[in-house]
Amino acid sequence: MLKWLASIPHQLVEWTIAWADTAYSVWALFFLAFAESSFFPIPPDVLLIAIGMAKPQSALWLALVCTIGSTVGGMFGFLIGKIGGRPLLLKIFKEKKVGVVDKYFEKYGVMAVGVAGFTPIPYKVFTISAGAFRMNFTKFALISVLSRGARFFLVGLVLMFIWPLVRDSMPKEQLMGYLNYFSVAFIILLIGGFYFVKVMGKRHAQKSRELEAQNLQETAEQGTGSDRTSDADVC
Repeated sequence: MLKWLASIPHQLVEWTIAWADTAYSVWALFFLAFAESSFFPIPPDVLLIAIGMAKPQSALWLALVCTIGSTVGGMFGFLIGKIGGRPLLLKIFKEKKVGVVDKYFEKYGVMAVGVAGFTPIPYKVFTISAGAFRMNFTKFALISVLSRGARFFLVGLVLMFIWPLVRDSMPKEQLMGYLNYFSVAFIILLIGGFYFVKVMGKRHAQKSRELEAQNLQETAEQGTGSDRTSDADVC
């Protein structure tokens, strides 16, 4: 059972890459980018690279498709969060995780979405949270286009200008092996992103408890001081 569970990410990666050799590869890239922004675990970079290696001259077009799909998917996640609100977040994610995302939004605003859009930090957590916390939709859409576009066009530029210089020196089997390694590494980074949010959530919860305890102590001290003042007045 454990062995089967451990093989699921690899199977998903292979299933994703298999779309690169079909007539529907571009549509698959769009829908994968859409799904990854709200619920699917495999990043669209995997399919983008697989298709781009075969068609480097179309890499920037593929990056645009990926950007549009991911942005529209992020908007869908935003809508889910806006309709469901905080109660939905608490059903999908743990309260500690929601708390730390809330703190990031409070501290960094729309830039929190930008960081999540460009890095392996779980983007879907922030798209749904952005809707639940009623972030300005126009700002959300703009930062999503910029951050996701920067990420996918960076991959597209590498595929268009650097990949043709090295592809003839590597067997296809070796290249696909590297792609698999990249996919697994990205998934590990994604899991690391979830772990990072979890750790920050614990720290946020601990600081909240400490602050609450401090406030209670100050309130108690103020109450004691008031009692002493009242006793002195009576005397």
